[in-house]
Amino acid sequence: MPRIAPIDVPNADAGVQATLSAVKAKIGMVPNLFTTFARSPAVLNGYLALSESLGAGVLTAKQREIIALAVGQVNECQYCLSAHTLMGKGAGLSAEGIRKAREGGAESDFDAAVAAFARRVADTRGQVADADLAAARSAGLGDAHIIEVIGNVAINVLTNYTNNVALTDIDFPKVDVRQRPAA
Repeated sequence: MPRIAPIDVPNADAGVQATLSAVKAKIGMVPNLFTTFARSPAVLNGYLALSESLGAGVLTAKQREIIALAVGQVNECQYCLSAHTLMGKGAGLSAEGIRKAREGGAESDFDAAVAAFARRVADTRGQVADADLAAARSAGLGDAHIIEVIGNVAINVLTNYTNNVALTDIDFPKVDVRQRPAA
């Protein structure tokens, strides 16, 4: 049972209803995370705005899913691992790619560098070493990639922490956070 209950959409104010209706129109459902975020329309709208902005950046949808899986594993967020396993498949990740992403890796060298840097940012809470930054750059990540990796880590920390605190009911096929991902 959630520790922070999601809002009851039919009884929400008109602005929240409109926002959640737009989410449903865009992705075909309103995830429980969003109805939990809707307890604070400022957080819901901030999350959606940042997510949309990051979606227009230099990182691909697949790379953003790799980051979400790596960070979700670091933060042991079962909700996000479940959601992003499904979304990762939709973005072109294979079962092996999903497993590698959860471990901070990827199938291509560039994507592996994205995953490794995201994992280091999450593991160190941003206190990465010069060697971590040098490794990312030598793998081809430019400053825009690096900043966007940080932005994607941050948005995933928001979702991970919200779900971990709220105990959001998982509305995706469940993934066990403690089980080693299958290849």
